[in-house]
Amino acid sequence: MHQRKVLTLVFIRNGRDILLGYKKRGFGKGKWNGFGGKLEEGETLEEAAKREVKEECGLTVEKLDKVGVIDFEFKGDPVILNVHVFMTDQFSGSVVESEEMQPQWFSERDIPFNSMWADDKHWLPSILLEKKIKAFFLFEDHDTILNYNIDFVNEVP
Repeated sequence: MHQRKVLTLVFIRNGRDILLGYKKRGFGKGKWNGFGGKLEEGETLEEAAKREVKEECGLTVEKLDKVGVIDFEFKGDPVILNVHVFMTDQFSGSVVESEEMQPQWFSERDIPFNSMWADDKHWLPSILLEKKIKAFFLFEDHDTILNYNIDFVNEVP
């Protein structure tokens, strides 16, 4: 029987640039990623996403667009990560490094896919083209995808 762990993931854009964070500790250490994490008790998805962005890179997000939901299963692990993906270009404040993340702006042409989760190259380019997705990835370990499915949707559930 699988358990679901609900998480948020936010990608911040400024024109043709995207802000990514280099994970310095914990799950995903050593990889570039968007910003996010788990919900605290009583939080909505959007509240959690905005809080995580503020904690991890110092920016205050004004508005979020939900662009995807992705389930991640790791072989042998009963917990499925149910990740709600958001995009925003409406934010204020200054980018600052946190204990967990080292933020850096990248041109969309120079996204470091080789230093990101293996699944990102399969779906991130689509959401940067303003497509919405519902996807599933099965990983053997943290680097090997065994199976995946990506559906393009009009509305993200």
